[in-house]
Amino acid sequence: MQQAKLTWTNGEQFVAAAPSGHTLVLDGDRERNSGPSPMELLLLALGGCTGVDVISILHKKRQAVMALEVQVAGERAAEPPRVWTKLAVHYRLVGKDVDAGAVEHAIELSRTKYCAVGATLGKVAEMSWDYTIEQA
Repeated sequence: MQQAKLTWTNGEQFVAAAPSGHTLVLDGDRERNSGPSPMELLLLALGGCTGVDVISILHKKRQAVMALEVQVAGERAAEPPRVWTKLAVHYRLVGKDVDAGAVEHAIELSRTKYCAVGATLGKVAEMSWDYTIEQA
C-alpha cells in the first residue's frame, strides 16, 4: 500500500510528502496562500494525469507536438463538503501537422481508459473535454 504523510506546520498549512518522496506545501488559508489548497491539488492532479496520457499517446502516434498546455477549470458545490460539481479540461497543443483525429483519440483514451484521477472525479462531477491545435 502506498502512503503519503502530511505534517502540520501551523494554521492550515501542511508539508506533504508523497509516496515517491517528493514534498510540497499545501495551505487551506487563502489569506496566507503559502501553497495550493487540497481542492486545488485535485485540479492539478487531473491536468497532470490526463496531460501525461495525451502526450504519451500522441508521441506513440508520431505526432509532432512541440507544446501541450492543459487548462482545468472547475465549479464547486455551494454547501459543504463543497465537492467539484463541474470540471472542464482544455488542451492547447502546438505542433507541426498535428492530426485532429489523433488528438481526439488520445483524449478519449485518457478520458475512458487511462486517467485514474479523471475516473475518480467523474463519479462526483460533470466533466467536459475539448482542445485547440495551433500550427508551429
